[in-house]
Amino acid sequence: MAKFDPVIITCAVTGGIHTPTMSPYLPITPEQIIEDSLGAVEAGASILHLHARNPEDGRPDQSVDGFLRFLPRLKQMTNAVINLTSGGSPHMALEERVKPAAQLAPEVASLNMGSMNFGLFPLADKYPSFKFDWEKTHLEATRDVVFRNTFKDIEYILSACYANGTRFEFECYDISHLYNLAHFAERGLVKPPFFVQSVFGILGGIGTHPEDVSHMKRTADRLFGADYRWSVLGAGSSQLRIVAQAAAMGGNVRVGLEDSLWAGRGRQAQSSAEQVLMARKIIEGLGLEIATPDEARQILSLKGGGEVGF
Repeated sequence: MAKFDPVIITCAVTGGIHTPTMSPYLPITPEQIIEDSLGAVEAGASILHLHARNPEDGRPDQSVDGFLRFLPRLKQMTNAVINLTSGGSPHMALEERVKPAAQLAPEVASLNMGSMNFGLFPLADKYPSFKFDWEKTHLEATRDVVFRNTFKDIEYILSACYANGTRFEFECYDISHLYNLAHFAERGLVKPPFFVQSVFGILGGIGTHPEDVSHMKRTADRLFGADYRWSVLGAGSSQLRIVAQAAAMGGNVRVGLEDSLWAGRGRQAQSSAEQVLMARKIIEGLGLEIATPDEARQILSLKGGGEVGF
């Protein structure tokens, strides 16, 4: 893996984890998602990782129409690489999760590389009340949910999206997910360079200790050598600490309100751009440069923004 390539900052602006009660700054409506995305790009993000929300109550929405409420406008307003989730929410069926990426043919789609417990339920006890009835149920239900991503499921997503020229952000929540990716590489079903997004701090996945970060990179180096590009995201308060460690190790980074609501101890981020700027300061403080969208396309061998289906 080239250590001195410009650093790709991915920004995930809303996601399917945090709920409206948790932050007044969490983008919910199409207009808010567009505004937060454009701010993140202006701050230095080259890739936008996007989910859709029901604009009335903020519920995760994995319908194609939900994405079309903002994607065409966003495409006209920015040159950033657009990355659509195929994860959606642990509560969604596979066909529902993959449909936006399969139909809209983005440059990049996320792909979870293994089944896992995905525990959000501790968040339910942190709030005495919720704005919307669905929020607490959504969180509590993860006590008994396995986020399903079987080998057959992964093959389905690969076949549904690769024909469109879409490449993948391979989300790896544990060491076993790296081995799953290596399995698909051995079978020739995935194409290098692999964009490996190591995820730290989700209950059910690998932790946030510096040794966890180092172990993830050591394993990926051994499995993929020069065939991958490494990126990290740290959930919650670990976000910027993991950004700093990974950037110093030659990695790329992901921030945004999907992954963390914070911009320092006890202070909520008022936008994803605020986190992008903090990550950028760390990267540039290490004497590194951030990647432009077109540099990110080159590094990841993407097809280009003119080839998407929206």
